[in-house]
Amino acid sequence: MAKSKTALTTILGQLPTARAVAKREKDEGRRAIGAHYDRRTQRILVELTSGFLFGFPAASIPELAHAPIEQRARVTVSSGGGGLHWPGLDVDLSVPGLLLASVGRKERLLELARFAGQSSSPAKAAAARANGAKGGRPKKAVAR
Repeated sequence: MAKSKTALTTILGQLPTARAVAKREKDEGRRAIGAHYDRRTQRILVELTSGFLFGFPAASIPELAHAPIEQRARVTVSSGGGGLHWPGLDVDLSVPGLLLASVGRKERLLELARFAGQSSSPAKAAAARANGAKGGRPKKAVAR
């Protein structure tokens, strides 16, 4: 099958954005720099670029729950730190996905974000008053 120049051009055009996202993820601590299986607690422990240590029960992942201890211990970190891999089990997990799963469902995250937006400060109150004096939030333009 011949490679399409358009597809290659598209991919090359996306590289700067992908690199910027990867750098931001690393800088914000959502990438792994190490991982190992703790036999005593039966958890996979992941060290993040932020310095935090994150762990999750191996039994919480169906593919790891019934795997032999020797195979659980063979966890490796992807080159960019965005994933964990178990070669003998052909299991791959996303580090950002595991972090999100650890704090709860997406709905819970949205709920927390809503509460975070409710914080008040003198600057926020002044901006709200100024916006109200102008007639409030502008209406979205309707396409005709």
